[in-house]
Amino acid sequence: MSALLELSRVTAFYGESQALFGVDLQVGEGEAVALMGRNGMGKTTTIRTIMRMLRHSDGSIRFSGRDLGPLASHRVARAGIGLVPEGRRCFAPLSVEENLVSAARSGPWDIAAVTRLFPRLGERLSQKAGLLSGGEQQMLAIGRALMTNPRLLILDEATEGLAPVVRQEIWAAIRDLKSAGLSILVVDKSIRELASVADRCVVLEKGESVWAGATGDLTHDVTARYLGV
Repeated sequence: MSALLELSRVTAFYGESQALFGVDLQVGEGEAVALMGRNGMGKTTTIRTIMRMLRHSDGSIRFSGRDLGPLASHRVARAGIGLVPEGRRCFAPLSVEENLVSAARSGPWDIAAVTRLFPRLGERLSQKAGLLSGGEQQMLAIGRALMTNPRLLILDEATEGLAPVVRQEIWAAIRDLKSAGLSILVVDKSIRELASVADRCVVLEKGESVWAGATGDLTHDVTARYLGV
């Protein structure tokens, strides 16, 4: 499988404090990869570095063979990476429809496609995003990322803090996206749910890749050592 996204020995700093010490990561075409690790081990920092919200100091980040290093964040998005950030970050004063239209680029993902995936959004197109429930805001954040028509979707803690029934709706949608052939990089705390969608896992420990392999090879010893389970 060819690598769509490839990170090789990536290091990064916040000021003078080093946060990433050597991250290796690949996501293939049509593949779903889980980025795992305890809190504070560098998962969100890795995503911020991919999206060029944080500059890396060493190593390489390539997407579809292109070096992302020189690019600004908006150009990374235009290159085909859609981000669902931790904390949702919808535009609260705007309607659901306006949030979706604000990110729209030409392609199969339009308002009709997004509302088929999340029918609740179709019922609330005129409602202000700030008045949605947490689960609905998360659906909107995913829908907004899909409206960019990405080749790779990155989800950072997409189900954190949501009610169990809503979490299941979100995971069902992610599995549908995977089945449709979209490449996905996902961060979440639920190993069971990650295992239901991810082909492979990459585990971070103190800002470094320490384990990578097929989801079925993620043993109890690995989870106990690196994930605290």
